[in-house]
Amino acid sequence: MMKKNMFLLLAALLSAASLSAQKSSGGITPDMLKSIEQAQIKSPSDKALFNAIAANSIDDLAKNFSNQGIVDSNFSHETRSQSIHNQKSSGRCWMFSGLNVLRANFAKAHKDTMAVEFSHDYLFFYDQLEKANLMLQAVIDLADKPIENQYVAMLFKSPIGDGGTFCGVADLAEKYGLVPMTAQPETYSAENTSRMSRIIDSKLREYGLELRQMVADKKKAKDIAARKTEMLATIYHILRISLGEPVKEFTYAFVNKNGKVVAPARKYTPKEFYDATVGGPINGTFIMAMNDPRRPYYKTYEVEMDRHTYDGHNWKYINLPMDDIEQMAIASIKDGCKLYSSYDVSKQLDRKNGILDTENYDYATLFATNFPMDKAQRIMTFDSGSTHAMTLTAVDLDSEGKAIKWKVENSWGATSGQKGYLVMTDRWFREYSFRLVVDKKYVPNNILEAEKQKPVMVMPDDPLFQEDE
Repeated sequence: MMKKNMFLLLAALLSAASLSAQKSSGGITPDMLKSIEQAQIKSPSDKALFNAIAANSIDDLAKNFSNQGIVDSNFSHETRSQSIHNQKSSGRCWMFSGLNVLRANFAKAHKDTMAVEFSHDYLFFYDQLEKANLMLQAVIDLADKPIENQYVAMLFKSPIGDGGTFCGVADLAEKYGLVPMTAQPETYSAENTSRMSRIIDSKLREYGLELRQMVADKKKAKDIAARKTEMLATIYHILRISLGEPVKEFTYAFVNKNGKVVAPARKYTPKEFYDATVGGPINGTFIMAMNDPRRPYYKTYEVEMDRHTYDGHNWKYINLPMDDIEQMAIASIKDGCKLYSSYDVSKQLDRKNGILDTENYDYATLFATNFPMDKAQRIMTFDSGSTHAMTLTAVDLDSEGKAIKWKVENSWGATSGQKGYLVMTDRWFREYSFRLVVDKKYVPNNILEAEKQKPVMVMPDDPLFQEDE
């Protein structure tokens, strides 16, 4: 016993010594601080710079004035405009962009004689309920793993969220149908999701622990499933009180863009309305393309455990060079079809003018440094990633058919940007665009064939695989 205690004491002393050495060799010492201070190149303008930055926005001071006015509002190819929506303080950009595409497809199919606006609140209700079930069932499936396990920890860290991808729109709409916005309008909690999400997160963590214990206690599978159903009934109640009871039947008359009734009113269920407006399955009609220069191109990948419904689809994508992505986007827009797309919209965004360009802000000159990382390096270091979905609507081509600039329909309201739209230069598009959902009829055969290969499974905590918000 004495030898064991001596061994433990020695181990503790060695650990402490090691920690001490780490602190002394890796910390900022007085000599190091002196070297840092001496490395400062001071100039008479430093005081003016400090005074300016101390009292003003960095973006206002870094704005590249010589870059103003290089982008005009003319586009050689543009899809038909539609009403602008506002996701407000929620992460539902994926849903807004996906439903923008569906309603645009409906209008195009009817030669713009009819228009429709889908309810985001309705589909969001089932998105949250399905994600709750996804988390609880995954907890059951992984109950034999320690709670520190990477997958299990991921479930408890983020039980539910309001972000997502186009795959969620496809799975949810096919399963639950769609309803018009007039049948189930937005609620406060749909537009301001944080508090409701935190409350549901707490319940799901509590329920997750209970389900793990039931499995550990070797309860029957049917009893565990019954308890999970009871838990989901509570989640349903929270959602019903916050978002409203999902519409089961409603009366609706189709109108044109001017509000004139063009099809008489009749009763619909959500599935019947889906059939009337979408007309068939969404899954299987599209590919998701990604530009990730860290990984080999023309390879297919699948993000493990990243879907909206337990019985739905993980999002799968084919990694492509930007040249291929641009050609598919151009083909779609030329044919009048909008596209779901996603970006790192926070980079170099001129909010006031609604312009995205790599030269909007000159931070390097302001701070006398440079920012040399390329797209792959920005992704791998979490400096950049896909964070916001928007609807690609227009492209401006030069005489050789190459893109000059692009236009997206955003979901920040009609008063943001250029009346709800953002314009991006092609150089920005190539650096900060990531995902594109393309109807298969605009995809070349070689890419369709490559997309069929067995996907490489990747983890959802990858820096690029953030859900669009």
